[in-house]
Amino acid sequence: MEGFRYLDGVATLELHADRCVGCGLCETVCPHGVLAVSDGKARITDRDACMECGACARNCPVEALSVSAGVGCAGAIIKSWLTGAPPTCGCEGGGGC
Repeated sequence: MEGFRYLDGVATLELHADRCVGCGLCETVCPHGVLAVSDGKARITDRDACMECGACARNCPVEALSVSAGVGCAGAIIKSWLTGAPPTCGCEGGGGC
């Protein structure tokens, strides 16, 4: 999904390219098109579009992807929409999500 973004710089998605076998499951299950497979390896196309649902990591047969699913950034965006306040997922102050 082109242009869909959450909070910049907070996604916990990690790709361990050395483990990737290029099966394409991550690309298939990602609802926001964050991953693509080319030349036999997955790559992250837009980390900040990751909603941290965990579908990629749960479906990777070789554990080449990791993500802390449900850490709160998507919830922060929804809360922001409902309250009109700036989104925050607790990443401020160097604590990480």
